[in-house]
Amino acid sequence: MPDLAPAALAGLLAGWAIAVPVGAVSVMIVLLGARHGWRTGCAGGLGAAVVDGAYATVAVVAGAALAPVLLQAGDAVRWLAAAVLVVVAALLLRSPAADAADPSTPADGAPAAPGAAPSAGVATRAMTPARAFWLVLGATVVNPTTVVYFVALTAGSATTTLTTGGQRAAFAVGALVASAAWQLVLGTAGGWGGTLLAGPRGRRWTGLVGAAVVLVLAVRTALG
Repeated sequence: MPDLAPAALAGLLAGWAIAVPVGAVSVMIVLLGARHGWRTGCAGGLGAAVVDGAYATVAVVAGAALAPVLLQAGDAVRWLAAAVLVVVAALLLRSPAADAADPSTPADGAPAAPGAAPSAGVATRAMTPARAFWLVLGATVVNPTTVVYFVALTAGSATTTLTTGGQRAAFAVGALVASAAWQLVLGTAGGWGGTLLAGPRGRRWTGLVGAAVVLVLAVRTALG
């Protein structure tokens, strides 16, 4: 058991190293929490954490042999990631458009009149926690930052110092736990901020701003 502690600590540090820097996936998780509540934001965060944990597992199992393959596929991965971000931006725009078209939502963003029928717009029902989980998971799989980090990890010392199955498992679990902890913080923070922007006008503006931010990230990703 004592030899597992350094491996687990290395996994924790690796998980935090990839999760903490703010990038496209972090922005996505915060926006999901702000627009759809902390449960949805946290579900999206767990999608990112699952990918981080899976990549850490592949890194310590497959070893440095995968690094040249991933490097050769770098351009394709970058363009695929940009396409995924464009789709995410479109989904973020979908809810504000539904708000604007919803007759129960006044144009000035004021609360609906007493007795008005509840809104059936996409804003409150389209993005479920399950959908957020798979959306962020897919974006994280092709996120260039995650892939580059994965390449560095497979080519580094982890594959030579983690020699036993127990050490490799401890490393992968540590990376998963560290990433999940940080992603849950992001989702919860987004949900907390969303309570300040819970009105129809706030939902529209956060959706428009969020979509614009994600589109900028898509362009930056495509340009490398």
